Amino acid sequence: METIEFQLKGEHVRLCDLLKLVGIADSGGQGKRLVAAGEVTVDAQPENRKAARIHAGQVVECRGTKIVVVAAA
Repeated sequence: METIEFQLKGEHVRLCDLLKLVGIADSGGQGKRLVAAGEVTVDAQPENRKAARIHAGQVVECRGTKIVVVAAA
């Protein structure tokens, strides 16, 4: 499984936007479809809220990629 470290610049990022920013989804719309299809987990739990707020310390998994969200230095 590939692991990506995502540096969060604000307090949170929307889940569908995160998938786009790290390159798993080509667009925010595709990110929303991945969430709706049940292909995304947050902290090992299925997530179906397309605009779920993802914060530093959380781990998102989708399509064999793990995204570790960290606070920007």
